[in-house]
Order: sequence, then structure tokens, then C-alpha cells
Amino acid sequence: MQTNQICSLFLALTGTTGLLIGFVVALILAVAGFIFGGILKKKSFEKENGSLEKWKEELRSEAVKESEKIKKEAILEAKEQELKIRNDFERETKEKRIELQRTENRLNQKEETLDKKEESLIKRNEETTRQQNALKEKQIELDKKLEDISLQHEKMVKEFERISQMSKEEAKAQLISAITDEAKRDAAGTVRNIEAEAKEEGERKAREIVSLAIQKCSTEQATEITVSVVPLPSDDMKARIIGREGRNIRTLENATGIELIIDDTPEVVIVSGFDPVRRETARIALERLIQDGRIHPARIEETVEKVKKELDQQVKEAGESAMFECGIFGLHPEIVKTLGRLKFRTSYGQNVLKHSIEVSHLAGVMANELGVDATLAKRAGLLHDLGKAVDFEVEGTHMQIGADLAKKFRENNTVVNAILSHHGDVEPKSIEAVLVAAADAISGARPGARRETTTNYIKRLQKLEEISSSFKGVEKCYAIQAGREVRVMVKPEQVNDADTLFLAKEIAKKIEQEMEYPGQIKVNVIREWRATEFAK
Repeated sequence: MQTNQICSLFLALTGTTGLLIGFVVALILAVAGFIFGGILKKKSFEKENGSLEKWKEELRSEAVKESEKIKKEAILEAKEQELKIRNDFERETKEKRIELQRTENRLNQKEETLDKKEESLIKRNEETTRQQNALKEKQIELDKKLEDISLQHEKMVKEFERISQMSKEEAKAQLISAITDEAKRDAAGTVRNIEAEAKEEGERKAREIVSLAIQKCSTEQATEITVSVVPLPSDDMKARIIGREGRNIRTLENATGIELIIDDTPEVVIVSGFDPVRRETARIALERLIQDGRIHPARIEETVEKVKKELDQQVKEAGESAMFECGIFGLHPEIVKTLGRLKFRTSYGQNVLKHSIEVSHLAGVMANELGVDATLAKRAGLLHDLGKAVDFEVEGTHMQIGADLAKKFRENNTVVNAILSHHGDVEPKSIEAVLVAAADAISGARPGARRETTTNYIKRLQKLEEISSSFKGVEKCYAIQAGREVRVMVKPEQVNDADTLFLAKEIAKKIEQEMEYPGQIKVNVIREWRATEFAK
């Protein structure tokens, strides 16, 4: 910096002409200044270097002192750590020694216990061996005694055979026969007592449930509708119904599938057919034609078609009405329609749809009393005679037809089984099925529910007496109480008191297998012994 200042001063002094000379002079002065500055720096460095050596010595001395101090502290800390480790080791060693001592004591105690048990077992084995030996000796003695008894038994048997003049097999057979007869008498008495008690209790409870169910259900009396009768305003109307060369009556019969009977009965036409819906169609169509007065083939076909459509609607409404009356919902539309057709179906004069509704109510009431599913019982009761709506169109019993319909439209399996089993042809698999069968019997057997012809009634009584008379030992039998009871008189010298119970069961079983009847039939077997003597 000083050199530059000098050069600048020199240039200013000499001017531009002495630029070169000034530059040289400045250069010389710069070199001289650099050398002078170097000499000064050297002296300063030597001075500082001397103080630096002294500082290094001091620093080395302090470092040695500090290291000595750290060394001493490290040695002390190591000694303290060593002492701590030694104390911990001695403590752990002492604890393990104590634990080992305890374990050793427990092992010694267990060893002593095992030694005692071993001694006890040895004593027991010895005792058992002694007992076995004693038993063997007793067994040998018993074998000897049995041999002696057997020899004595054989001698006694031979002596008895000689005295009684009977072989061993004959005596055994006689004894077995006597014991069997006595056992039968005892068993019959026991069975009679048990049955009497069970029957009394069962009848009491059943009477309560059934009476309650019947009180809550009120239906119509039976009405006879096996044929339909259409009244005429006059006998002249018969000729118009028949038509020229029978055209009108043939057209009506072909359109409805029903037979019209026009005889000498005044002012009536009888409509006969196995299908109740068709019969009803023919009856309504004929009444409308008579009222209208225009009776010819075209008008007949038109009227029949119109009545069929109206009846289809009535059938559907009847099924829905029955469903709502019983509180049943969710039935398939085809089942509802089939159910409605029962409105025109009768059985022994009893309307089948009203009978089904009655059975549904009875089954529901009894199910509530017994604590089972009342809704399921009512559903099965309503559908139990479903097959009767189409039994004249499909082969099979109405139970099987109804069950097939229920399966087809995905009804509950319990409902299907109730339909199949309500006449006892199939074993019921639920309480609801049993209740439906009971409700069906109640509805069919109550007073005024059904009617049967005199011929069928007499045939049923004759069959009842015929079955009862077919058993050995029966002297007389009478069907009484309109076929609700059969009284069987037996020969006392051929049938004893014990056999009367079994005879009543066999007669009842055969009646169940071979007859069809409403309700139940009581089988009453009577054995009477009379002793007669004359005083002379």
C-alpha cells in the first residue's frame, strides 16, 4: 500500500514524461519495502515463536496434570465399580445358595414321602396276594360244593320224575306256563290301573282344551247340497229348456259339463255333477236364462261364459275371505284360488271351506293352550283339506293331492306333513300336525256337523258288529249310540279277565285299520259269569 502511494506521488511529481522512470523507481521501492517487511515479519515471528514455545510448555504441563487427575478419578471409579460388582455377586450367590438349600429340602421331603408310599404299596400288594389266595381256596371249596349240589340236584330230579311220572322238560313247560299266566294277570292288572289313571288325567285335560276350543268356534249346521235344484215358474219352461230336438239342453250340458235331469217332478230341474263349481255354474246360468226368457244356444253359451268369469272372481274372494278370517297371510295366489273352490264342495253335507275355517280356529285355540306355534297350526288347519277342491280331477287321495299342491307352492314342511297325516295315514312329525288331526275330528264329529245317508249308516254299524264278532271267544256284540260304541259279550269259559283287556285292544286296532268313521268308537268288552242252581 505504501509502495503504491509512493508510485502515485512520484508519477504526480514527474508527469507523464517520467512515467517509465517512475515505474522503475516504484518497482525498486516496492522490492525494498517487501524485503524490509519480510525482515520485520521474521523478527516478529521469532518473538512470537518464543512465546509460543513457552505456551506449549504450559499447555503440556496442564495436560499432564489434568491427565493425572483423570487417571486418579478413573482408578477410583473402577475400584468403586469393582466393589459394587463384587457385592452384587456375593448377594446373588447367597440367594441362589439359599434357594438351592430349599430345593434340596423339598426333594428330601418328597423322597421320604415316596419311600412311605412305596412301603404302603408293598404292604397292600402283600395283602392283596393273601386275599387272592384265600379267594382261590374258597373258589375251590365252592366248586366242590357245587359239584355235590349238582349231584344231589340230579338225584332229586330223577326222584321227582319217578314220583310225578313227568320228564324234566314237561315239568319246566308246565311251570313256565303257570308263571306266564300269572305274569299276564299281574301285567293286565297293572296296565289297567296305569291306563285308567293316564286316561282319566288325559281325558280331563283334553276335555278342558277341546271344550275351550269349541266354545270359541261357532259354525253352521250341515246342509245337503249333493245336487242342485232349480225351481221353474211353470212346467211349460221345461220344453223351452230342452229346445227343439234337445238343442238347448245339449248346449247347456256341453258348455258346463253338467247333467240336467228333467223328469216328472213338477216345476223343478235337477242339476247333477261331480264338480261343485261346474254344478254351481250350470245352476246360476239356468236361473238367469229362465229369468231372461231368451233360451237358445248362442244365448246359453254367452250366459255360461259370463257366469264362469263371475264364479272365478267369487272363488278368489272366498279364498281371500277365508284367509283373512283365520288371520293367515302370505299364501300363494293359486292356493288362495284353490281354497276358494272349497266353498262349493261338501263332505257328508258339511261345507268344506267352512269346515276348514273351523279346523283352523280349533287348532289355533288348542295350540295357544299348549304353548306351541298357533299361527302355523291355523295355517295347516286351513289348508288340510285343500286336495278336496281338485280330487275329482287328479288321481290320489285328497291328503296326497293337498300335500303335493302345498309342496308345489313352497309351503312349510310342517304344513305339508299336517295335510298328509290328518287322517292317520302318515305319522305326524309335529305337535301342530297332531292338533290339526284332532281339530278335524272335532269339527267332523260335533253334533249337526255332518250327515250321512241311511244306507251308509246301516253299513257302518253292520261292519262294526262284523269286525267285533270275528274274534275267538266273542258270544254277542251290539253297535250302540249311533255307532259311537260297540259292546262285546265274551264267553267266560274261553276268555278270562286278563284277556278281556287284550281283546278290547285288538278289536279297536282292527276297527282303525278296516273302517272309516268320524270321531272315535268306544270298544266295551264285557265278561259275565253266572252260576245257576235249582233247589229241589
